[in-house]
Amino acid sequence: MYHLRIVLSLLFVLNCFSDNSIAQTKTYSKQEITNLTDEASRYLKESNFEKSLDISKLALRSSINANDLYSTAISYITIAANYAEMAEFDKAIFFYNKSLSYADKTSNDTLRKRINNNLGNIYCFEKKQYEKGINFYENSLKYSQKLADTNQVFMTKLNIAWAYFDIGLFEKGFPSLEFINKYNKKYGDVTNAVAVNMLNGMYYGYKGVPDKATSSFINAIKFGNEGNEKSDLSFSYLEYSKYLLKNGDYKNAYENLTQYNIITDELYNEEKIKKANLAGINLELDEYKREIDKIETEKVAQLQSLRKSKIIVLLFGVVFCFLLLLLYTLFKNNNFKKKANEKLSQTNIELLAAKEKAEEASILKSQFVSTISHELRTPLYGVVGITNMLLDEHKELAHSPHLSSLKFSARYLLSLVNDILQINKIEDNRIVLENLTFNISDEIDMIKSSLSFIAKTNDNVLHVNVDPSIPEFLIGDKLRLSQIIMNLVSNALKFTKKGEVSINVNLVKVEGKTHFLEFKIQDNGIGIHATDQEKIFDKFVQVSRKETDYQGTGLGLSIVKQMLGLFDSDISLESAIGKGTSFKFIIAFEFNPERTTEIINNIQVDMSSTQTVNVLVVEDNRINQVITRKTIEKNNYKCSVVDNGYAALEILEKENFDVILMDINMPLINGFETTRKIRLKGIGIPIVALTAFDKTEITEEALSAGINDIIIKPFDSIKLFEIISILISKPKSIA
Repeated sequence: MYHLRIVLSLLFVLNCFSDNSIAQTKTYSKQEITNLTDEASRYLKESNFEKSLDISKLALRSSINANDLYSTAISYITIAANYAEMAEFDKAIFFYNKSLSYADKTSNDTLRKRINNNLGNIYCFEKKQYEKGINFYENSLKYSQKLADTNQVFMTKLNIAWAYFDIGLFEKGFPSLEFINKYNKKYGDVTNAVAVNMLNGMYYGYKGVPDKATSSFINAIKFGNEGNEKSDLSFSYLEYSKYLLKNGDYKNAYENLTQYNIITDELYNEEKIKKANLAGINLELDEYKREIDKIETEKVAQLQSLRKSKIIVLLFGVVFCFLLLLLYTLFKNNNFKKKANEKLSQTNIELLAAKEKAEEASILKSQFVSTISHELRTPLYGVVGITNMLLDEHKELAHSPHLSSLKFSARYLLSLVNDILQINKIEDNRIVLENLTFNISDEIDMIKSSLSFIAKTNDNVLHVNVDPSIPEFLIGDKLRLSQIIMNLVSNALKFTKKGEVSINVNLVKVEGKTHFLEFKIQDNGIGIHATDQEKIFDKFVQVSRKETDYQGTGLGLSIVKQMLGLFDSDISLESAIGKGTSFKFIIAFEFNPERTTEIINNIQVDMSSTQTVNVLVVEDNRINQVITRKTIEKNNYKCSVVDNGYAALEILEKENFDVILMDINMPLINGFETTRKIRLKGIGIPIVALTAFDKTEITEEALSAGINDIIIKPFDSIKLFEIISILISKPKSIA
């Protein structure tokens, strides 16, 4: 960086030696230039071409010196208009194009509109190149419409109609004439009344309507004599004479033609044109002089550049020597970096080896957790299924607290298995909370019942205090809430002997439909040492306990903290050795009676079915076979069960089924391979994977094998029958 500063300093010194002072011509103010262009335009309207050109020349020189693009374009427009009036149309076109080149460097669409319109006039009515002229008119019309300049749209339409009529294309010009007639009262005035009436006369003459044609021409001549539009008046006499000649009225045709010649001679006085030509020659010489001045200015700049180059050559030697020194320094640094890089390369090799070992260990850990979770889900499916069967077959046990606790505990254990498996997903905020309706007192009572065994084991009393002002039904994720409270209460019960544990729920505030509940789990157990309180929420952390204490996995409080994060909440802790521990947190739930009713209605699904559906279950576990069969037959479906993939292939050759529920982890041949063989036989029956594997682990292979959907055991029967209903309603096709 230091070397770079030195180089920049040398270049700055070099620049200071140069002489940047260039003689400048006097520049006019913007208002002075505007006054000149306005004066030139005024003389043009008075047909004083000499004065108009002289002033335009001065305005042009001033606007170029001032780098005023707008005024430069205006000056060229006035010059071009002078030449157009003097019938020097090639020069007019040249200067209009010059003005257009400057107008295009600005954002002024008004200039472009005006120039295109004037070029259209020259090409159509003077050069008789109508196609080219009409293209310029169309460009002008585009800019006028963009600017919402309705008056100019009116005038451009008039010019387009005139151009088409001039070459006899009356039908092409009629839409423009129709527009003019429609908006004449709104946008027309005395300046274009002559042309409007003349065009109507030409059109009615073409259509063979003599009364309207004659009336229109007479009105055109009348307005022309009353106003100052001598050019339009002359054309009205000319077109009227053509019309009269066509209809055999030679006398009146001659008289109108005579009037045309008189006005034309008046407009183009030879003496005025002669003087204007002299002014025009001077203007062209001025253009050449401007080019020469430009070349001279470039020569002066080159001389200054040469003087600057001499200094550059001198300084270049100094810079070159400095660069050689810099290169030598870089060479030395490069050698030093080379040695350092060799050491870094060796370190990177060692780090890469360590990384590969860590990744291998991570894969083995993931496989282990996946296997354990699969093995846990399979017996849990049996526990949940048998519990449901007992409740269905023995209605007298429907209100049994023991059976309800068993069912609740099994589902809680299943949720805990899933959370341990996907703890990384929790940390990445990929778990979305559910919105279900629930009664907070019922949930707390269920937790109390489920933990009554632990309470009795340690001779503890579990108290529940729920604020009566809390609404009966709230909306939120009751399962996650239950997991949080069960973790905290079970910890309190395990580390309290012959004591008391209380669950307190209070309504602390209400904001609209949101109710904030404070949960406080308090015990009078052994307490937690102050040095351990900051780390107990970390994963796999065990604070010092006696050997007889329950140790657990060290994940309970970590999961609690992460789940509270999903609720946008945090947990606080107060504890003292020998006095007990108190955990406290606040969660916001929604209270919305209308939405609660809607949620309840949505979950009240009719599980009965009058449709005869034949289901094939491929499952090797005997207990799971019984549970799945009972669940399916309870919904009035027919069910056949086989215990391996080969048996499934065999029965499919004899019977027809509407859907197949396929276990994945089976002996002899797994569910994926069985599905592939079924599809190879051309059988398009929908297949649902009924598995204890995590869904994310098998989705890709399941789809490639031809499986239509996946449901994880233990499953929600409502969800299963919804999937079956959707699949059997679709046409059968080979996946």
